[in-house]
Amino acid sequence: MQITPGLTATDAAARLAADGPNVLPAPTAVAPWRRLVSEFVHFFALMLWVAAVLALLAGLPQLAVAIAVVVLVNGVFAFIQERRADRAAESLRTLLPALVTVRRDGEIARIDAAAVVAGDLLVLEGGDRVPADGIAAVANRVLIDASMLTGESRPVQAAVGDDVFAGTFVVEGVLEVAVAATGASTRLAGIARMTTVTPAPPTPLTLGLHAVVRSIAAIAVGVGALFFVISLMLGNGASDGFVFAVGVTVALVPEALLPTVTLSLAWGAEQMAKRQVLVRHLEAVETLGSTTFVCTDKTGTLTMNQMEVVAAWTPSASVEVRGDGYGPTAEVTWAGDRASVQRLALAAARCGTGRAVLDPDRAGTWTSRGDPMEAALDAFARRCDTAIDDDRTRRPERARWPFDPRRRRMSVLAGDDVIVKGASDSVLARCRPRIEDASVHETVEAMTSRGLRVLAVAVRPIRPDEQIEAIDIEAIEDDLELLGVVGLEDPPRPDVAGALAACRRAGVRVAMITGDHPDTARAIATEVGLRTEDDPVFTGASLPVDDAELGAAIDHDGVVVARVSPEDKVRIARALRARGHVVAMTGDGVNDAPALHEADIGVAMGASGTDVAREAADLVLLDDRFESIVAGIEQGRATFVNIRRFLTYHLTDNVAELTPFVVWVLSGGRYPLALGVLQILALDIGTDTLSAVALGAEPPSAHLLDGPPVSGRLMNATVVRRAFGLLGPTIAAVSMLAFVVSYWDVPVAQASGATFLAVVFGQKANVFACRSSTRRPSQLGWTTNRLVLLAISVELVFALAVVFIEPIADALDHGVPPWQGWVLALSAIPAVLAVDAADKWWRARRLRPQ
Repeated sequence: MQITPGLTATDAAARLAADGPNVLPAPTAVAPWRRLVSEFVHFFALMLWVAAVLALLAGLPQLAVAIAVVVLVNGVFAFIQERRADRAAESLRTLLPALVTVRRDGEIARIDAAAVVAGDLLVLEGGDRVPADGIAAVANRVLIDASMLTGESRPVQAAVGDDVFAGTFVVEGVLEVAVAATGASTRLAGIARMTTVTPAPPTPLTLGLHAVVRSIAAIAVGVGALFFVISLMLGNGASDGFVFAVGVTVALVPEALLPTVTLSLAWGAEQMAKRQVLVRHLEAVETLGSTTFVCTDKTGTLTMNQMEVVAAWTPSASVEVRGDGYGPTAEVTWAGDRASVQRLALAAARCGTGRAVLDPDRAGTWTSRGDPMEAALDAFARRCDTAIDDDRTRRPERARWPFDPRRRRMSVLAGDDVIVKGASDSVLARCRPRIEDASVHETVEAMTSRGLRVLAVAVRPIRPDEQIEAIDIEAIEDDLELLGVVGLEDPPRPDVAGALAACRRAGVRVAMITGDHPDTARAIATEVGLRTEDDPVFTGASLPVDDAELGAAIDHDGVVVARVSPEDKVRIARALRARGHVVAMTGDGVNDAPALHEADIGVAMGASGTDVAREAADLVLLDDRFESIVAGIEQGRATFVNIRRFLTYHLTDNVAELTPFVVWVLSGGRYPLALGVLQILALDIGTDTLSAVALGAEPPSAHLLDGPPVSGRLMNATVVRRAFGLLGPTIAAVSMLAFVVSYWDVPVAQASGATFLAVVFGQKANVFACRSSTRRPSQLGWTTNRLVLLAISVELVFALAVVFIEPIADALDHGVPPWQGWVLALSAIPAVLAVDAADKWWRARRLRPQ
């Protein structure tokens, strides 16, 4: 092919001025101060700000300051925990090389990649990354690794006229590319736009909290307004009625709910980190627990991403291999002529560039360099005791014809021998007729049925009259002698079968979404137990165009979709979400980033993934194991259940705090308030929060993965019944009884102290009651959650301090209760536990099969 001179320097400068530099558009970053402010202006925070302003207007500056501190502390904590600028598009920018080689004015030049323009002629070799989109003008035995864009795990051959995309890189060969698009016009930039343009969908927790907050806000404001009107009707002044209404509103607003939720999510994130799941967004902790559909990639998640030769056959021998990784030693079971197997292993290793090498960072550990399949063949040759390194010296490689997906084979000229390796049917068709016996095909069929990738290896000596430069590839790959076949597998992770079974038990559907060949995807999915023979296998090209039809087609457990594009994965996530699923999407490449962003929860690979995928994801699997996803689902469900636990706990206390105001109204204002507004605030923040946080750290129950996700309405019927119908009224009744009995003999302040302590003691019993809605504390074990014991101890010290320390007690307008007040206050503990036990006994009896 005639070499073109490329652009002139003058033309290149003009085009650079017109089109701009070859850089990806910078992402629109949200300023940190905007992210911080957003933590203070969401609905719940605004409701608390309003309460603070009302308290200030009502002449209660201490209350206003306390509420403001709650909002500020929670906002700062959430900002620190969740600050994660969406740097996916920025990470994409790092995939472009700094310097590239171009042909300009007929000369080779090294220029900054940003200076590449449309019309340039790039000159690339093995190891170079492609800086722009274009068309291959010269392709000499070129292999392109496009895995980050296509998901295809193997390099593909590039021929003249093929499209070449920015971000891919040349594995081997020499490639010249006529640049067609740069910067924002490249496919890489298109993926960046897909990742950043669409806003992330709201999480189930966000929706649930919004519903709870709206309900609480409506109840609080409505009851506060009602009590304001009642106060006016009783003859109180407007200012007194306003103060009273503010107190009622504050009593109904669980000020500590917001920081408790944040701390619970942070605790869940910490527990997930211990299980090799790194949380990048706090709400993702609960979202993973709400997952109903997992779209997983194949390589590295379901499999080890580590090819191994496990079987080989020659016309006179066969072997079975049991090894681990790419090391040179393994258990090899021989049958027949050992020399024929060694010849096969040596030829298979020579027909490739991948190597098994010692890892410089891990002493004694062998790893792959280059194509994992070729590294596995190199390891197989060493395991068969061949002199592979000496053979490379003795028979140097003279020519190479890379793998061609159309021919489905590749060839190497090593010394005077042409070695051919490829798909069994492709290679066998080129061999001499004498090897066409039934045993070959039976062996291939047997290996294929085991889910192995089968390669045939053949050889022929080059004739003295054959000129290498003039050899036709079809001629050289003919009249071959079959050396044998090898069966390779990418071993499934040992935990996958159990993890998939756990998903099915948990009502979570799993599909394989991969860029690999459908036959490979089908074999792996079948081998790991993801699919049965009846489950469908689609390709990206065969997916329905209509999103509704697409959702219906793939909304099944065990579905496999191969050869997908980034756009396909986004459509799949969107179609499943439209059918009501909470979708978790795994991925590791650049091509996965848009789908990770589109899904309800994006799960990136930490060990093998790209920075782009990790930046677009909500969670990162540090060990790439599918089992870690299941562990995260369990922890996410536990977090949701824990939020329900402390929501029940908060609302129960609110009933007890509201009761004194109800009694005051019913008495026509003649009976004094048993609790004041500042006492209620002390209960909400000082004796409530730590116990609620401890409930948020309750370990997962053994049955959490038995059945569909537990998510739904946070404030469900069980929460409402237990909080407002049982536990709350019990604490309220005991606390008011303590006030009434104490008020006969002592001043209001001391009686109020008895009420305060009765609520505190009831709270502490309520912590144990709320640890489970079905099992009694004795069944759970009183000491199995040590954080509960610590929280109760601290809060009891706080409660006693604010009662016995006179200046604080005076500020809160209460005092040390009399002995009868102490007795009744302490009786709140057995009262709550007895009511809780009776409720759980009744529920168990009602649900027990007859």
